Amino acid sequence: MTWLITGGAGYIGAHVARAMVTAGEDAVALDDVSSGIPARLPAQVPLVRGSVLDRALLDRTFTEHGVTGVIHLAAKKQVGESVEQPLRYYEENVHGLTVLLEAVVAAGVRRFVFSSSAAVYGMPDVDLVTEDTPAVPMNPYGETKLAGEWLVRATGHAHGLETACLRYFNVAGAAEPALADTGVFNIVPMFFDALTRGEAPRIFGDDYPTPDGTCVRDYIHVQDLAEAHVAAARAMSGTGGDLTVNVGTGDGVSVREMAGLVAEVTGRHEPAAQVVPRRAGDPARVVAACERISKELRWAPRFGVRDMVASAWEGWLLHHPEAAGPAS
Repeated sequence: MTWLITGGAGYIGAHVARAMVTAGEDAVALDDVSSGIPARLPAQVPLVRGSVLDRALLDRTFTEHGVTGVIHLAAKKQVGESVEQPLRYYEENVHGLTVLLEAVVAAGVRRFVFSSSAAVYGMPDVDLVTEDTPAVPMNPYGETKLAGEWLVRATGHAHGLETACLRYFNVAGAAEPALADTGVFNIVPMFFDALTRGEAPRIFGDDYPTPDGTCVRDYIHVQDLAEAHVAAARAMSGTGGDLTVNVGTGDGVSVREMAGLVAEVTGRHEPAAQVVPRRAGDPARVVAACERISKELRWAPRFGVRDMVASAWEGWLLHHPEAAGPAS
């Protein structure tokens, strides 16, 4: 069988494509390359350039490549941008998914893995977030991911698709330097970017009800996340049913702890992290309960947070050689 990976040239998508090939699965990527990098893809994974909003292109892709399953990662994903451009986010993340699902049903595809997010939970007031924790997203990005889950499950129930929604937490690291995150929207590359420019990494608030006063998050290595997609895809028989799981480690790391680890790994202890006012809407603690994915997919993370930072730094140096200055 052949899996279509939408957003396959992106940071996460390329890792998924690599993991699928390593697992012996056939795959084809679809990406509009607005942020994706075609060179990230394994040589044996063809790239179709275009958008999930293009129904004719989807129909051709399903037919020409004999697609029998879909892993859908293509989406807009910047929280702040979603607040400023909600119409764009609903158009690309929800309407785009609708067009894709219409093509899936028309092609008779029976397996669908959806890239969701911990953003569906909003600000959960619990130590560990389970899949049954109420989903109350607090920004348009999270809303589009929750609406996407609804669409996927409803379509599955109506048309006999087997579906899986993977709610993943804070993604970091790289399987190899060339696949590293080239954006500066997540905390680890944000810290790297500040240190490269000789500026202090910023910590948004230190008065939260946590052990050191800074926000606590659950970080998952992108390679572990990719392997979770493989596990979900391989568990599908195409006979119906739906699964929703968290993808995290179950371990919380504070922003201050992350800043210290970045300093250790990079050797750049100056300038020290600077505390600035809180950002609106940041929950104090969001850490995953991972029992369901362990039970249902027999998956468990293999990498720790130091692995994530060290591998991400190798990738940062490859893409930003100016950062390779003398350590302090």
